[in-house]
Amino acid sequence: MKPSQRSEVPGFQVMSILAQIDALRAQGRDVVSLTAGEPGSGAPPAVNRAAAEIHAQGMVLNYSAALGIRPLREAVAAHYADWYGTQVDVERVAITTGSSGAFLLSFLAAFDAGDRVALARPGYPAYRNILASLGIEVVDLGCGPAVRFQPTVELLEQAAADGGPLSGLILASPANPTGTMIGREELTSLVDWCREQDVHLVSDEIYHGITYGGAGPATGRPSPGVSALELTDDAVVVSSFSKYWGMPGWRLGWAVLPEHLVDPVARLAGNVSLCPPHGSQLAAVEAFSSESMDFAGAQVEQYASARQLVLDRLSELGWGQLAPADGAFYVYAHIGEHLAEFGDSPAYCQAVLQQAGVAIVPGTDFDPVAGHEWVRLSLAPGPTAVAEGLDRIVAFHRG
Repeated sequence: MKPSQRSEVPGFQVMSILAQIDALRAQGRDVVSLTAGEPGSGAPPAVNRAAAEIHAQGMVLNYSAALGIRPLREAVAAHYADWYGTQVDVERVAITTGSSGAFLLSFLAAFDAGDRVALARPGYPAYRNILASLGIEVVDLGCGPAVRFQPTVELLEQAAADGGPLSGLILASPANPTGTMIGREELTSLVDWCREQDVHLVSDEIYHGITYGGAGPATGRPSPGVSALELTDDAVVVSSFSKYWGMPGWRLGWAVLPEHLVDPVARLAGNVSLCPPHGSQLAAVEAFSSESMDFAGAQVEQYASARQLVLDRLSELGWGQLAPADGAFYVYAHIGEHLAEFGDSPAYCQAVLQQAGVAIVPGTDFDPVAGHEWVRLSLAPGPTAVAEGLDRIVAFHRG
């Protein structure tokens, strides 16, 4: 007997590096981890208090409806009105087991085996690997610096001309690993093209709110980003409590679905995952309270400080070209002058880990073509950890 062909997808290298970190720390090594997108702050205190109260009361936690509890779905819908001025029917909101659950359910509902779905390279590897495991053809769009690492209509038209019609497009803004964002004009062009070509648009907006641009009128903080829901009701919009609210271990995300996918996703969810975690859902309603939103906004200021630390020390790091880090909490950089010495970014990252005690991630997870020359550094641990990591990397380079 042997495993299925669909299981033959690459592992996520970040997870392997995290295992290395654990092994080094078990040996007594002091390691600064700037790897995963795990906010160091944890959940907002109001959410933690709500969870503690649920358990203190001895509440029985059971299955919820497949698409989640109604109070949380209503809170998500209200969030779109608050942040984007967009009205979302609560029936279109599906609470999921993390954004990962939202992607799996959306892909299952929207695409058939053999469909061609386009996505940016570099990009989050789980898009590619989930699609491939479902028998869907992944169409790479080589999105380099010339297009700010984001898809364009021209790239989509070329992909369709080269290989046939597309069934889907996966967008991410802000993107992982690059942090680049799509402006309103560019997003409008992509939305219009998808509508004209009958292409399902899936918009990953899990890093919305973690942005470093101009202040929005409502809060005085940076604008959260442009949601595809401001432009169309036909897109699948995916988000999560993991990033802006610092709740990755609570395993809660959501999808706002076009009407024609609501029932298919509900039926699939009831079979694939039954429901999202009940206790997490109950507490997460507090994520949208004023206290929690203020807490999350303050964490973004910490990421901004960490980002500036990296930008201020680029010349000392000896790294080359940098992706425009408009949002998210990553810096994606070419290893520049270090490429000749180390040969590729995996070797460079291993040297930095073993000799400097700092963990960063090679770009090979995100770009199987050019990623061997790039690295991703996470700002999520905050400015103190980032400052210490930068000091160690610079000292390592100086010998």
